[in-house]
Amino acid sequence: MNANPSVDSHLSSPGSRDFGHVDTWVFDLDNTLYPHTSRVWPQVDDRITLYIADLFGLDGMSARALQKFFYHKYGTTLRALIDEYQIDPADFLDFAHDIDHTAVELNPALGSAIERLPGRKLILTNGSRKHAENVARKIGILDHFEDVFDIAASNFVPKPDKRAYEIFLDRHAVEPTRAAMFEDIAKNLVVPHELGMTTTLIVPKTLDPFRESFEQEAVKTPEIDYITNDLADFLRTHTPLAPKQD
Repeated sequence: MNANPSVDSHLSSPGSRDFGHVDTWVFDLDNTLYPHTSRVWPQVDDRITLYIADLFGLDGMSARALQKFFYHKYGTTLRALIDEYQIDPADFLDFAHDIDHTAVELNPALGSAIERLPGRKLILTNGSRKHAENVARKIGILDHFEDVFDIAASNFVPKPDKRAYEIFLDRHAVEPTRAAMFEDIAKNLVVPHELGMTTTLIVPKTLDPFRESFEQEAVKTPEIDYITNDLADFLRTHTPLAPKQD
């Protein structure tokens, strides 16, 4: 079943910004650079639940409920655990991202599309650098990126907090009005759009049973210039070096 029947493959909003001026391409990692069939996020999500269960001595159901409470209140479970319980973030990230990458498939089409983008390419993630590098390497796209800006680089301030984007832009000397952002959660594109970035929301081709419905909706708002369920094809057909259509 198509998760978003209204999304044939690509949608653009009225007055959407184009990509002709873009010289910096910024990508989220999880559920943006790989499909949910890679089974990356469900493993991370389960590991976070287990971490909370062990930390507080809770059963699985109670730990999951607390985890989701933290997520909705603080943006990430990690932020809550740092602020409220002063945990070691490095230990948390190492535990959460200790996953099996067997189902992550090489994606030559995406690699080719990213490689031919004109300018710089960066990953901006609420996860860890190690996690991003492990997954991107398995997909076959890591070498196309200049750097990974992870949650530690943002002083553990997560997207969609404006401070996370400001630290990222300053750290990498990115001019937002000449940048594009690709992300799978609509609320994480609000600040980038306000800062002047061209924004694209990535939605799944099929419903992901391991994520909440609001996290995979084709949300049409003024902050989202484009929506796509096929990132590789979108980059091939919508960016400056895309081949001419017959």
